[in-house]
Amino acid sequence: MTSTSTSIMQLFAKPISGLGRYTLFMQRSLWRCFLPPVQLRLLLKQLEFIGNRSLVIIIISAIMIGCIFGLILGDIFRNFGAESMLGAAAGVALSKELAPIFCGFLVTARAGSSMAAEIATMRVNEQIDAMRVMAVNPYGYLVAPRMLGALIMLPLLTAVFMLVGVMSAYLIGVAFFDIDIGTFLEKMRWIVKPRFIFQGMEKAAVFGVILASIGCFKGFYAAGGAKGVGRATTEAVVLSLVAILISDYFISYLQFDKVF
Repeated sequence: MTSTSTSIMQLFAKPISGLGRYTLFMQRSLWRCFLPPVQLRLLLKQLEFIGNRSLVIIIISAIMIGCIFGLILGDIFRNFGAESMLGAAAGVALSKELAPIFCGFLVTARAGSSMAAEIATMRVNEQIDAMRVMAVNPYGYLVAPRMLGALIMLPLLTAVFMLVGVMSAYLIGVAFFDIDIGTFLEKMRWIVKPRFIFQGMEKAAVFGVILASIGCFKGFYAAGGAKGVGRATTEAVVLSLVAILISDYFISYLQFDKVF
């Protein structure tokens, strides 16, 4: 019995310890985001890295998602003679769920993994310790600009995803289901509310903080040389994706009473 209890305690000890360490990491990082202010040069660099360099893959993905969504929904609605509802369905799905989720996943794969790998490399090479010796706060220099950059850019990328996705769905509707542009826009204006767009951007902002904080956290506490860098990067991506999905449910639940 004692052996079993010890095994159970050891099983939960590491996750609980990691959660406590992450909480302290977030507290210090959020404090450094605002007091003192982050250097503008570092913030602009992260805005360019997270936003500008992710724009192409966001647009390509939005085109493909919009086309696929248009084909599937158009074929379903055609069975009921309701092809005109394609724009409304695409607008709701993209604004509230698909756009923030896909943007979170894509930016995690591209930028979040890079954050973890870069900071982990600095950790195993003792560069973070050297920063402390030189009286440079690593939370303010490394973590805060990345978190603020993701917080700002994810909602903007999500808005681009929504626009491109809806345009792609419209092109599919016109090409394959002979949908009139006036009907498409009228149904979309009837169903899709402006608050849906803002709710999707709210989700994206939360996802940005999640992916940046987890990427920086895993890199910040990496150990074990090159192998540790790879392990930290993998864990950062996996945990970020899972955390985004879990948080998406709770945010959707909080927004549920505002759907209609």
